[in-house]
Amino acid sequence: MHDDRRLIEDRLGRVLGGRIVPAIYPESVPLRASMWVAPDEPVPVATGLAAPRTAVEPGARWGAPWGTSWLTVEGTVPESWAGKIVEAIIDLGFDGGMTGFQCEGLVYRADGSPVKGLHPQNRWVRVAAPAVGGEQVLLHVEAASNPQIPFFGPTALGDKSTAGSEPQYRLGRMDLVVFDEQVWQLVQDLEVLGELMHEMPEDPARRYDIVRAIERALDTVDLRDVNGTAAVARACLADVLARPAIGSAHRISAVGHAHIDTAWLWPLRETVRKVARTAANMTALLDDEPDFIYTMSQAAQFDFLKQHRPEVYSRVKEAVAAGRFVPAGGMWVEADTNMPGSEAMARQFVHGKRFFLEEFGIDNEEAWLPDTFGFAAGLPQIIKAAGSKWLLTQKISWSQTNQFPHHTFLWEGIDGTRIFTHFPPVDTYNCSMQGREIAHAARNFKEKGRASRSLAPTGWGDGGGGTTREMIAKAARMRDLEGSPKVVWERPADFFRAAEAEYPEPAVWVGELYLELHRATLTSQAKTKHGNRRSEHLLREAELWAATATVRTGLDYPYADLDRLWKTVLLHQFHDILPGSSIAWVHREAAQTYATVAAELSSLIERAQWMLGGRESGPHVFNPAPHAWRGIPAGGAGREATKQRCSVTEHAGGGFVLANDLLRAEVDGRGLVVSLVDLTHDREALPPGATANLLQLHPDLPNSWDAWDVDRFYRNRVTDLTELDFLAAEPDSLSAAVRLTRSFGSSTVEQTLTLRPGSPALEIETTVDWHETEKFLKLAFPLDIHADRYAAETQFGHLYRPTHTNTSWEWAKFEACNHRFVHIAEPGWGVALTNDSTYGHDLTRTVRPDGGTTTTVRASLLRAPQFPDPDTDHGTHLFRHALIPGASITDAVREGYRTNLQPFTPGVAAPVEPLFTLDNDDIVTSAVKLADDGSGDVIIRLYEAAGARTTGLLTPGFDTTGHYTCDLLERPAPTDAVTADGDRIRLQLRPFQLVTLRFTRPGQ
Repeated sequence: MHDDRRLIEDRLGRVLGGRIVPAIYPESVPLRASMWVAPDEPVPVATGLAAPRTAVEPGARWGAPWGTSWLTVEGTVPESWAGKIVEAIIDLGFDGGMTGFQCEGLVYRADGSPVKGLHPQNRWVRVAAPAVGGEQVLLHVEAASNPQIPFFGPTALGDKSTAGSEPQYRLGRMDLVVFDEQVWQLVQDLEVLGELMHEMPEDPARRYDIVRAIERALDTVDLRDVNGTAAVARACLADVLARPAIGSAHRISAVGHAHIDTAWLWPLRETVRKVARTAANMTALLDDEPDFIYTMSQAAQFDFLKQHRPEVYSRVKEAVAAGRFVPAGGMWVEADTNMPGSEAMARQFVHGKRFFLEEFGIDNEEAWLPDTFGFAAGLPQIIKAAGSKWLLTQKISWSQTNQFPHHTFLWEGIDGTRIFTHFPPVDTYNCSMQGREIAHAARNFKEKGRASRSLAPTGWGDGGGGTTREMIAKAARMRDLEGSPKVVWERPADFFRAAEAEYPEPAVWVGELYLELHRATLTSQAKTKHGNRRSEHLLREAELWAATATVRTGLDYPYADLDRLWKTVLLHQFHDILPGSSIAWVHREAAQTYATVAAELSSLIERAQWMLGGRESGPHVFNPAPHAWRGIPAGGAGREATKQRCSVTEHAGGGFVLANDLLRAEVDGRGLVVSLVDLTHDREALPPGATANLLQLHPDLPNSWDAWDVDRFYRNRVTDLTELDFLAAEPDSLSAAVRLTRSFGSSTVEQTLTLRPGSPALEIETTVDWHETEKFLKLAFPLDIHADRYAAETQFGHLYRPTHTNTSWEWAKFEACNHRFVHIAEPGWGVALTNDSTYGHDLTRTVRPDGGTTTTVRASLLRAPQFPDPDTDHGTHLFRHALIPGASITDAVREGYRTNLQPFTPGVAAPVEPLFTLDNDDIVTSAVKLADDGSGDVIIRLYEAAGARTTGLLTPGFDTTGHYTCDLLERPAPTDAVTADGDRIRLQLRPFQLVTLRFTRPGQ
């Protein structure tokens, strides 16, 4: 037999697109349309409905960037359509491209009740089924003219203040139409079979059977009467669609989904409306499709609906109660997980899970992070401590260098906690049920022979939209179809339980889940990162001093304020805000928000400290850090120990020498550190001839994803910034300091290098007035250390990374994340570099001619990508670093906190005893606060920070009536790490173990 398969396949493409699809709507009449343009920001629904309209026609231009227009369409169902399915087609000017990245709309009835959302793949609104002739149709659309942000080039559209007023869209078709369900079903039949056919090998008989069935159907359908012959054509396909899948077919759990970025190429306020449009769409679809299950993550987005769109939220709550609309993830937002600090990462789960518990009575067991840019090694313990046990993501499939070896596995964190983890092999969180996606999932699945199921998040995402009726129809046909995986709609928890049951001993991956892409998100938008870090530490202080003041003085604890401020900070840890990959509008607002947060928290701190200190100024200084400082107890206030002066003298050949009893630093005439001697160990930290505090400038134009990526070739060119404008010693009564300035390009740098009495750290304060474009600024510290690994702080501990590049996995980690410190050590001696706001760094090593090893650590300071914000980081920035020779890991932890938690000055009149004391510096206090339930109980969270088995005694400094260990949500969670020892608590902690204790008080 001659091979005519290609002929039939090509015929299907033309006939389906050119004849059958247009016949879905065989009859139409135009709708009358009118519009009102909101003058500025979005208005309440009632205002939009009541506003006066002006008549408009298809083709009319509308919509300034980021504007809102209220469109009304109205018409009458023709008498001849009685008994038929009638829909409205409303085309706002969609270009058929990326859903969620252009104009969108939310349809309302005249009474203000929401109907559904509109987007390029979902332009229809069901009017009647069956219709009544003469029925009046009146629909209102809140239409958002969000601009299409052009990828990978500078644009002014990313901020309303620069976007201009030029209309972005032209109204398209606005008609009442008859919907022919038989033709629509024929389209789904043909698409599923055609897509399946293309994914099958050419030889199996099944492919030939499908080809012949399609040929018969195409022969049967009359192209001049598609509507009259569609049912007969469908009958030709019934047999091949009814053949069941083989018993060993891969099983796909489809989960309705719309990954909605809480901000990205749109501002936060627009996300509120995106969530409303998508949720309205999905609740409507749930009404129509009994097998469909929809999942939505991010408690903050549910809260958006509750606060701003209650008419949509009420429908969501009904669907949640019915078990069809499933809250997932148990986090406030789908946060970045590399950069948020320990407590912030914990509070993501606390606030997310508590919202779902209080609103819906649901306690999530999964973490749902499909699009986050890598996963910190401290995260498994946090997930478990929140009462969860599963993780889903697919983002690691984006890695450029190495292919991850598993799709279903156990992920082990720094403390040994293991979390059952699934990476959907469909390799997208926006699955649309296309045959190529489903076939790829089955082929790609790496656990074949050991497991048989995977999950597919299904629906338009990023900018929202969700699942469509076409996706549901395709899934129904693939439920049990020969040649296809079996597709079934399923809740995430049901999938995870079944996946665990069939694969009881999965492979184990230890350590961070490093994304070999988007490394520059550790640096882009430095002001956002500084705001986050500062807010995290101010929140720690506000809770600590407020709790202390409540217990000591009876001051009212600011529960509501702290709850609101935590949620604000957590919101901005979303994985396109904190990473610096959003439009200018988002980061401009973030800077304003962080300033407001800092002011409010500073006020709460000052109020509590003033109450504690006797309401008068005095010599007693507050120490917010978890370690004693100059004789002041951790979490208390006292007098500083006597200080000894430091010295600053001129350096031979120019420059200065700074010295105290622990450290001597030589700064040459270029403002570079040429010697740094640990006097306690009599050891030079720098390699011979090397210079530290060296600013280095690189060209920085990645191949794509400007704000996200830095490509390895950026290192091929570098400029050392050694030219000096000014250098002088700074007068100070106790400390030794020098100040210097440099100029380069269009930018300037001012630095102050300081050595304080009794301090082992050389502090470096760097102020950059940055006006470069597509450049990368680094601060380099070469060290005379031979080590094959180094430590970088992460949540509740640290992880080790190699200093070499033996394998492609190590080679790919050329830019990595740290929190407050990195630490490089030989046995018995090390160096720590701490920071107050930077996260990205790189570390390399070379062997010198003298045989010694130079290990260079460089902090990443600033970038200047042009997309999506063409003015990224332009302006003034302040960075604080400290270099500590002779530091142990414990020293690195202590100095990292010290860099970020400066003692409060001026002091107060009375000393303040801490609520708790610890006798071991390796056990670190992460939080002291009152319990969230308003009971007055006191919470302390601790972790082992040195990576060793550690014992210690915790002593409460207030009257208690009992205590117990609890989870992050402050629910009882027994552990053998804690035992009573009289009035004290004996702690026996494993490396990096996290423990939360709850203390009850008399009369509470």
